[in-house]
Amino acid sequence: MGPSASGKSALAHRVALEEGGIEILAADAMTVYRHMDVGTAKPSPREREEVTYHLLDLVEPSEEFSVRRFQRAARDAERHAREAGAVPLYVGGTGLYHRAVVDDLELPGRYPEVRRELEARVLVERGALFAELARLDPLGASRLEASNDRRLVRALEVTLGSGRPFSSFGPGLAHYGESRVAQVGLRRDLATLDRRLEERFRRWLDEGLVDEVAALAARPGGLGRTARQAVGYRELLRHVEQGEPLEVCVRDALTQSRRLVRRQIAWFRRDPRVEWYDREQDARRRLAALVTGARTFVRDW
Repeated sequence: MGPSASGKSALAHRVALEEGGIEILAADAMTVYRHMDVGTAKPSPREREEVTYHLLDLVEPSEEFSVRRFQRAARDAERHAREAGAVPLYVGGTGLYHRAVVDDLELPGRYPEVRRELEARVLVERGALFAELARLDPLGASRLEASNDRRLVRALEVTLGSGRPFSSFGPGLAHYGESRVAQVGLRRDLATLDRRLEERFRRWLDEGLVDEVAALAARPGGLGRTARQAVGYRELLRHVEQGEPLEVCVRDALTQSRRLVRRQIAWFRRDPRVEWYDREQDARRRLAALVTGARTFVRDW
């Protein structure tokens, strides 16, 4: 794991190629979308011939996608890798997707009709809704601020929709229990990440990212709500759909990319179970050692 442009995907591919018997499972919220290839750093066709990849190109960009759907797909992919005698290696920068598989989170469902009703009430009945949550789920209410409308609505949506307290779905993301997997993080300083982000984005532009965004916007259904939020795509859509100057959109995309990196770093650093490495060769040696040990587990699985 690691932030965008840290080199984690290239390192994982190299280890899988050199060690053999490894299948890579992409833990990324945007590589699940078909046709979003250039701006998601999706592995190339050649790389996919060299190493088996899972969890790529699962849905059309017009579709909604959720952590819960990803978790189900990841469980299937991990089982298939093990049945093939391979070591499953998760790689990606979407922190919540990592936690969903690393900690096998019990994820509550979505209840759109309940949510719509709550969103219509929260601005004028916030106090009443918080009191209702406190009555139905005292522990859940104690974990959030009464002024946090988004979390209040979500907690009540799940409590009312599922018929069980929101807090019963687990201790929350702030809890880090024993992990069933080893986690290796690749670390870079911020100046290096910022430089690599810009170099990569400029390279993507040369490789046709604007054309890719335009083709996606022109597809039946276009880009759905979640796909449209992808950093880089979201900003370039303003150029494609609204005619904003390209360089302005590129500048905004780079700004948002830098912010994303800092959020990713903050997310991953909170997990005390991650083994961090500053040098690729050290991370590579650790991964190789883990793969050797994991092969015994896979063989006996």
